[in-house]
Amino acid sequence: MSGHKSISRRTLVKTGLGAIAAPAVLRVLPAEAQSTTVRIGHVSPKTGPLAGFGEADNFILAQVRDILSKGLVNGGKTYKVEIISKDSQSNASRASEVASELILGDKVNLIVASATPDTTNPVSDQAEVNEVPCITTNCPWQPYFFGRKGDPKKGFTWTYHFFWGLEDVIGSFLALWNELPTNKVVGGLFPNDADGNAWGDAKLGFPPALAAAGYKLVDPGRYQVMNNDFTAQISAFKAAGAQIVTGNMIPPDFATFWSQSAQQGFKPKIVTIGKALLFPSVIESLGERGNGLTSEIWWTPNHPFKSGLTGQSAKDLTDAWSKFSNGRPWTQPIGFQHALFEVAIDVLKRAKNLNDPKSILEAIVATNYNSMVGHVQWTGQPVKNVTKTPLVAGQWQRKGGKFELVIAENKTAPNIPLGGKLQPIS
Repeated sequence: MSGHKSISRRTLVKTGLGAIAAPAVLRVLPAEAQSTTVRIGHVSPKTGPLAGFGEADNFILAQVRDILSKGLVNGGKTYKVEIISKDSQSNASRASEVASELILGDKVNLIVASATPDTTNPVSDQAEVNEVPCITTNCPWQPYFFGRKGDPKKGFTWTYHFFWGLEDVIGSFLALWNELPTNKVVGGLFPNDADGNAWGDAKLGFPPALAAAGYKLVDPGRYQVMNNDFTAQISAFKAAGAQIVTGNMIPPDFATFWSQSAQQGFKPKIVTIGKALLFPSVIESLGERGNGLTSEIWWTPNHPFKSGLTGQSAKDLTDAWSKFSNGRPWTQPIGFQHALFEVAIDVLKRAKNLNDPKSILEAIVATNYNSMVGHVQWTGQPVKNVTKTPLVAGQWQRKGGKFELVIAENKTAPNIPLGGKLQPIS
C-alpha cells in the first residue's frame, strides 16, 4: 500500500530529548488550488541562557516584514509572505516541538533557524524528516553536521547551513595567542553538550590541532552545563601552569568559572572563550574582570560586506539597530540573523514553484549570493550541506569607560580590518 511505502521511505527522527514528529504529506497543489501566501517559519532562542543570540530578533523581523509588506514577486506573480517566529527557549526539546508546530500546524513553505546546535539541530532534524526546505546559521558546522550524525559521503537532503567551522576558530585562536609570549599550556573548558563535545573531540576538535601547533592542552573532562563549581578545573589548570584558557561555554557558566578563578588565585594571561564572550551585556556584568577577555569574531560594524536585500553596509545595519533599540550595543548575531532572512528571501524569489517543496530546495542548492556576512554558496565543501563564512578573533578592551570588541587577529581573513593589538589580561 502507498501509505506503508511513505512511512518506510523515511524513518522518524528522534531528538536527544525525545521529541518525535511524523512525516508531513507534501505535494504540489493543482494550479487552481495553489496558495498565494508563502509562510516562513523561524526558530531562535529569545529566552533562557542563550537569549543573547535572539536579542535582535524583533529588530530583524520588523525590518524584513516591512520589506515584504508589499509582497514577494516570483515569476511575475506577487505572493503575500507571512513570517511565523517561535522561541526555542534555549532548549533542544522545545526547539523540536515548535519546529514540528511550524511544519505540521502552520504548514510553512520554508523554515529557518539560528543559534547553537541546541536550536539548529532539532529544527533541521524535523525539517529533514518532514521534507521541508530548511536554512540555518549561528552554529559551527561540525556540531551541526556531525551532531546530527551526518555522513560526509551522503549529507542531508532538505537542510542547509552557513557558518564557520572548528578549523576556523582553532586557526583564529592560534593566530591570536601567537601575538603574546606564553608557555603554550592551555586549559580547556568543554561542557557536556553538542558544542563542547565537538570542540573537545580527540580527532576533530581542539586537541590534535593544538598539539600540532606546539601547544599542550590540559583537558579535565566534560562538565555539566549550569555548573556551580569549577574548582576541579581550576586546580588542574594551576597545577599544569596554564597561561591560556579556552573553551565553549554559556554565559552563566563562564561567569561562575571566572569568579572562582579570582577567588582561587588563578591568573591566566589569555582567556579565549567561544559563545559566552560574544555579548557586551556579559562583559559589562563582569565589571573590570571583563577587560582583556578574548573571543572569536564572526561579524562587526567594520566588516566589509553589504546586504543584498537592503543595500545596507555592516555599519548601516548597526546604526539602524542602535536607533531601534534606543542605543543598546550591537551584537554579532545581528549580522547573521539579517543574512538568514536575506538568503531565505533570495531563495523564494528564485524558486520556480513556491508551492513545491522540491522547487524551493532546488533554489537553495543553486544559491550564489553576497550577504551581510559574506558570500553564501553551497558547493559541496566542506560537506554537501555546509558553506563557510569568514572568522577572525579579538579582545574586549575598555575605552572611554565602555568596552569595545577590537579585532586583534585577521590572518584567517585579511579582508577584515584589524582594530588593535592583543593585550595581556592585567
